Amino acid sequence: MKLTGNVTRVDWQNPHAYFYIDVKDEKTGQTANWGLEMGSPNGLMRQGWTRNTLKVGDVVTVEGSQAKDGSHVGNARIVVLAATGKRLFAASSQDNPTPQQQHR
Repeated sequence: MKLTGNVTRVDWQNPHAYFYIDVKDEKTGQTANWGLEMGSPNGLMRQGWTRNTLKVGDVVTVEGSQAKDGSHVGNARIVVLAATGKRLFAASSQDNPTPQQQHR
C-alpha cells in the first residue's frame, strides 16, 4: 500500500514505534486515521531517525502493508517526508529494501 497524509500523533515507545496519519479517500472524500507500526526506537535510530523526525502536522507518504483484516492499520516500510523529500526506512519487520529500491 502507499498512503499520503498528515501526521496526527507519534508514539515513540518500545517494543515498536507507531505514528498516525489522516488520509483522505479521493473517491469518497472521507478522511480516515491510519495507525502505522514501525520497528523499535533503537532500530529506528540506527536508520537515522530521532524522536523528533516526525512531528504532528508533517505530510508524509508511507509505503508498507495493510493489516489483513482490511482495517486502517499497517506496517510502514518506507516513510518520505514531503517537506524535504527525505526517504526514511522504518526498521520494520518487513524485508529491508534492496539498493535499487532505496534510490527510487
